[in-house]
Amino acid sequence: MYGRPLLAYTVEAALQARSLHRTILSTDDPEIAEIGREFGAEVPFMRPADLAHDTTPTLPVVEHALLTLRDMGDEYDAVCLLQPTNPLRRAADIDACVNLLAGSDADSVISVLPVPHEYNPRWVYWSTNGGSLSISTGDSEPITRRQDLPPAVHRDGTVYVTRTKTILNDKSLYGSKIHGYKIDSQYSANIDTEDDWVSTEKRLRMIQQ
Repeated sequence: MYGRPLLAYTVEAALQARSLHRTILSTDDPEIAEIGREFGAEVPFMRPADLAHDTTPTLPVVEHALLTLRDMGDEYDAVCLLQPTNPLRRAADIDACVNLLAGSDADSVISVLPVPHEYNPRWVYWSTNGGSLSISTGDSEPITRRQDLPPAVHRDGTVYVTRTKTILNDKSLYGSKIHGYKIDSQYSANIDTEDDWVSTEKRLRMIQQ
């Protein structure tokens, strides 16, 4: 990504964040582990192979990290999950999410973006096999005017901050009380495809110019 490993951007943002105590990389790949160390991440353990499949959910990976660290004598009140698919992430947004969690009774804080009005849940319909439609919120009638739609947001995947007890006791990355931090869309990216890679690299060049 722009002449550097994609992972480097996330590690550097984490290291620049004032609110994070440690920056730990979870991976089963020795080469990725070495890249992480090169840019300043800690790799105190290797992830088991059975938690490194393409279909492995995120929750057991985070659980493994927390429990392994606990076995090493290190326990934390919360964990900040930073996936390397967003090289545009800012340390300031990490700190804002951590501070929002610390100053609230929320189980977790996630970065979010506004949902365009045409995709608002009050205007979205579920479709049945028979062809009938029902409003996703369960309402019997749609809201007619765009101006009357309640604000809606969606998680953008840049930052997740969750209390440790929510992960280990409730087996959830979110819990029952979630707070959202509205991120600037300029710094939001989620690389899943080659097209995502190309467009994000262009945006990264613009930001760094």
